[in-house]
Formats: sequence, structure tokens, C-alpha cells
Amino acid sequence: MAGCHVRTLTDAPVHFAKVRDMADQLPHALRSDALDNRDRILDAARRLFSTEGLKVPMREIARGAGVGPATLYRRFPTKQALVAAVFADQVRECRAIVEEGCSDPDPWHGFCLLIEKTCEMHARDRGFTEAFLTAYPGATEIAEERAFAMKAVGELAQRAMESGRLRPDFVLDDILLMLMGNCGIRVASPAAQVAAARRFAAYVIQAFEARPQQAPLSAPVRLTSPAAMG
Repeated sequence: MAGCHVRTLTDAPVHFAKVRDMADQLPHALRSDALDNRDRILDAARRLFSTEGLKVPMREIARGAGVGPATLYRRFPTKQALVAAVFADQVRECRAIVEEGCSDPDPWHGFCLLIEKTCEMHARDRGFTEAFLTAYPGATEIAEERAFAMKAVGELAQRAMESGRLRPDFVLDDILLMLMGNCGIRVASPAAQVAAARRFAAYVIQAFEARPQQAPLSAPVRLTSPAAMG
């Protein structure tokens, strides 16, 4: 009949080729979506851990990432797994700081460098400080890093003490005390937070020194308004 198209076998390869193309593209699209979801989850968790600490609920993290709870748990079955992924960069940075301080030929200079950089790093992320101080259950990478750092700092402190620069009554728990104090700094912006941590570190170094040289402090940081002080 005129105008009537009769489907032939030659149509099938074209149709099947299109289906194959779509099937080949689908896994890539799914992988791309999964990676986007993972990045959004990590960004949201990093932001919330930094401002609110590790007690923030998983549902709030999912909401902040714009994904459903099921998607969050599919990527990170436990909160411990999420914590480990979020702080992977900080764990590496922490180790680098410790290794740099310990490799300094002048143990007191290396000890001071470690104090300064540690305070600054922890000032940028409240969540990592909390995980480091409490040895967050199940986050084995952070627990291992804490054990490595404390052992290495203890050895560095012993050398600094033998050089006569570190006060003889220093104990390793003073480092944890320092981190607790540094964690209590609360200011309006990340830049001010780091600046305040640097000034705090300068005070700490003078307190740790056997014969304080009264080195100049970094610039002061406005923490409260004059009205609040009054």
C-alpha cells in the first residue's frame, strides 16, 4: 500500500545500536552522579563538623548535601567511615607537621614550629580537633595518627628539654591541654580564627620555654566588643 512503511530486518541493527550507545553511557552517568553525591556529602560534613563538631546528626549532613539519607548511608555506611574520609587531608597534614618539626636539627626550634603550625591547623577545623582529642571511636586512621604524633612529639620534647630550652616540668599532656584551649577560640571569621590561634601559640611557646625571651607576639585579634568587655 502506498505510504505504508514495512519494517525490515535492516532497521534492527540501527535500533539495537542506539540501545547499546545508551547502555554504554548509563554506567558513566551513574558513576558521575555517585561521585558528585560523594563530593557534596564530604563538603557538607566538613562544613558542619567544623562549625558544630562531630555530634551533628547524619540526617543533617544529608540535608546539607542535598541528598537523601539512603544515598548518604550507601556512600558511608557508618559515621566513623564518614569521619575518616572527611579528615583524610588533615591526617596527612598533621603527620607532615610532626615530621617537619622532628627533623629540625634544633629541637627547640622544631618544637616551636610544631606548636605554631598545629595550633593554626586545628584552628581551621573544630571537628578534627574533637576527633583527635577524643580518639573518635572507630576512626582508626585518626587514632593511629594521634598515637604516632604523641610519640614523636614526646621524643622531640625530650631533646628540647635536654638542650635546656624546654622547661623541665613539661609533660606530654600539656600538648593536649594546649589543643583544648586553642579549640575554645571562637571568632567571627576563619581568618580571624587563625590569627587568634597564632597569638595563642606565641603565648604557649613563652609558657613552655625554660627561660622565656619575651619574643614579640603576633598582632592582637578583636574577640569581643568593648561593650561586652564592660
